[in-house]
Amino acid sequence: MRLFRCAALAAALLSLPVAPARAQDVTLSSRDGSVEISGTLIGFDGEFYRVDTIYGPLTLDGQGVICTGPGCPGIEAHVARFRLSGTPVLGEVLMPALIETYADQHGLSVTRDRDGPGLRFVLSDRAAGHPVAEIDLSLVSTEEGFADLLAETADIVMAAREPRPDEIRRLREAGFGDLSDPARRRVVALDAIVPVVAPGHPVQEIAIDAMIGILTGQITDWSELGGPDAPLTVHLLDRQDGLQQAIALRLLDGASPTPAARRHSGAAALSAAVAADPLGVGLTRVSALGDAQQVPLTGGCGLRLVANRQSVKTEDYPFVAPLFLYTTARRQQLFAREFLDWLDTAPAQLVIRRAGFVDQLRDTIPFGRQGDRLGLAIAQAGPEVTLSDLQRLVAALAGAQRLSTTFRFREGGSAELDAQSFGNIGALARALEAGVFDGRTLIFAGFTDGDGPAEANLGIARLRAEAVHDAVRAVATAADLSRVALRVEAFGEALPIACDNSAWGGFINRRVEVWLR
Repeated sequence: MRLFRCAALAAALLSLPVAPARAQDVTLSSRDGSVEISGTLIGFDGEFYRVDTIYGPLTLDGQGVICTGPGCPGIEAHVARFRLSGTPVLGEVLMPALIETYADQHGLSVTRDRDGPGLRFVLSDRAAGHPVAEIDLSLVSTEEGFADLLAETADIVMAAREPRPDEIRRLREAGFGDLSDPARRRVVALDAIVPVVAPGHPVQEIAIDAMIGILTGQITDWSELGGPDAPLTVHLLDRQDGLQQAIALRLLDGASPTPAARRHSGAAALSAAVAADPLGVGLTRVSALGDAQQVPLTGGCGLRLVANRQSVKTEDYPFVAPLFLYTTARRQQLFAREFLDWLDTAPAQLVIRRAGFVDQLRDTIPFGRQGDRLGLAIAQAGPEVTLSDLQRLVAALAGAQRLSTTFRFREGGSAELDAQSFGNIGALARALEAGVFDGRTLIFAGFTDGDGPAEANLGIARLRAEAVHDAVRAVATAADLSRVALRVEAFGEALPIACDNSAWGGFINRRVEVWLR
């Protein structure tokens, strides 16, 4: 009885989105009959009752109580209702495809209707015919999505970037929790920021430093890039676009883009404009290339960085742009939680791939395909990274396969994992729990940039690899770790992806790779 009362009082602190219900009297009794609470039903979300009692509003778990009285709803009559608001990049094609596939796999029919600037999906039980869920998509912008969350006109934000400090602060002060907490975000799909030109353009690569110069207006003529003597035209997305805001934050680091840039309402429109402009150059999404041609970025030392499925998953391409769903600390309805959990499954990932985005299914890369990286490592070998260091690396990894699961850290030398890598922790842990790697060896291999003494970098690489190893083990609580070997190796600056003295070279060289033997 005491436990029941404590649970009820604790549950009363939860603030839940609930479907509107007609106010009627109900009595909620514990299943052993020892405690009864009477009051006016405020709402029922299919899982929790919210009742106005003499003690104030209480929220009670429907599985722990029996409802009696004229106001008791039928569980089968409940319709889950939740709203997503934010970037059309997610809302126009991908989320509708995911909702419809989820419904089909769960025996539900779907009706799609236009609801002003957004979409409404009604999911109904095929056998009984009654609706079980209504999902609204508001196609606005990432910025407006966070504003809708604050205004309580949305339950989930579709975001093309992480929330800004001011957005985090306002939502935290309003009681929605801390959106900087990794538990509040889910990476739905992966995309990338890529430079594009018209097909057949004579410039076939652009240095990262030069790309920044183009964006800020410091480079204005193609001749400065080895092209024709002609002025270049810069194409950028609208300032309110989430990807454009991510570009301003990640590439420009506070600098203002050139005011001469032509602005476009979306990535597809930008790609189409560049494809028709022989003197144009712009930044768009790899998922929205259209007829435009991606230009490889050079990171120094002759290496070319191209965004493709493998390089985006591993983040070997430096400008990956994850697409997020953000939720508050308030409990989501059961249907919404089950739908969000389903997004991690293989069928959902295949939908993501078919929609033109990069999925998060694990790929393997044989050691034999590391030729460019090994060549760069040998070319840079010297007093600090010696031939014996490279031989140790080859002995440890030869014959193994690199997983596309890679752990990277936030820019500026931070030891904090980036958003994509936080998701990788859970994915790798679930694979361990499912026995995917039973009888095999997983190697957590730490690497750093070349800034500082090689011996110190080797120690940093080991610490980071051990931290990732420990985090995966801590999450994989249901795994039988006696059936798999987990090893930590550190190679420091021995296997660079780009030259450290190039823009972003140091950032993409700091990583923990996972190898499977």
